[in-house]
Amino acid sequence: MNIIDGKAVSKAVRERVAEETERLKKKGVTPGLAVIIVGEDPASQVYVRNKEKACEEVGFYSEKFALPENTTQEELNSLVQKLNQRDDINGILCQLPLPAHLDDKEVINLISPIKDVDAFHPENVGAIMIGDYHFLPCTPAGVMELIHSTGVDVCGKKAVVIGRSNIVGKPMAMLLLHENATVEITHSRTRNLSEITAGADILVAAIGKAKFVTADMVKEGAVVIDVGMNRDENGKLCGDVDFENVKDKCSYITPVPGGVGPMTISMLMQNTLTAAKLQNGIKD
Repeated sequence: MNIIDGKAVSKAVRERVAEETERLKKKGVTPGLAVIIVGEDPASQVYVRNKEKACEEVGFYSEKFALPENTTQEELNSLVQKLNQRDDINGILCQLPLPAHLDDKEVINLISPIKDVDAFHPENVGAIMIGDYHFLPCTPAGVMELIHSTGVDVCGKKAVVIGRSNIVGKPMAMLLLHENATVEITHSRTRNLSEITAGADILVAAIGKAKFVTADMVKEGAVVIDVGMNRDENGKLCGDVDFENVKDKCSYITPVPGGVGPMTISMLMQNTLTAAKLQNGIKD
């Protein structure tokens, strides 16, 4: 069993982005990211701080727009439209979840597809579906980087994704498919789930249920990627995979924390860099 070190892979991605950013700056282009946060959600505040730190680390310009809880849809929409027009902002990210009275779909649809560094806009989602995309959703893209870091070839392997969310499960399946895996998506209505997962060469768990995946659900020698971020009965951070129970059965496994988590923000940096190049007509 090998533990996939998300911190090390994430560091390599950021170093690559920082080097490219230096080259862009010599051409007079500094990638810029705008992060919008509405209200006081503590988890969202932590994520936003981490995004600001990552921007600093790779040499981006970043701007945070912290809006009060009672911000109206019109005010939020108007801010997005202004940011769409600004040349110094290449990526726009609206931190979810939004307060209940705001419509996140409306906001996502308003962000210019070429500045949609989360890859949530329907145009970008469609591009991922057909395999002709500029941006990938950050978490699935991070998962692919982790799989590549193992040296395992995805082509021809049986991959099972547990979870069908628009943010992780569905795009994850598409990215595995683009690399010629045979993919099965499972979810809460799937029958004989453990039989299906036990046949997977690559198993990606993204359901948000603490320690849901147990050893009997895992094939000997599988690559297991745990996207979950939960708390166990003692309040300790854990994933969707029962790590202690499963680890000796895998060829590779990601820990929680320190696996997929660090990758998400690094891939956001990669997307923002791509956006800056696209908007400035820089091919390489």
